[in-house]
Amino acid sequence: MSTFETHCQESIDRFGQPFAEVHRWLDAFSGTEPYRMRHRRVRHHEAGIREVVRLFGTEAGSVARHHIISDLKEEGWTEQDPFPRNEADYVGMGLY
Repeated sequence: MSTFETHCQESIDRFGQPFAEVHRWLDAFSGTEPYRMRHRRVRHHEAGIREVVRLFGTEAGSVARHHIISDLKEEGWTEQDPFPRNEADYVGMGLY
């Protein structure tokens, strides 16, 4: 599982700064009831990226997409798979 520190370092390497607020926002439900490790379903999709852009700006949307793709790949998702649109789509794809 990618850690907060890993996501921040990847952002520094790729975007020049850690974007800690974006990573915290994306993973805000991690470990909380009722989600625990299934927290990704809440914000790890296109709707989550749109909200990141609204909250943190356009560049943050690219950071969020990178974070989400990194996490999706841990779940077996590939670049050839469709990108989840929202929470229902995420769950419908068998991702959690």
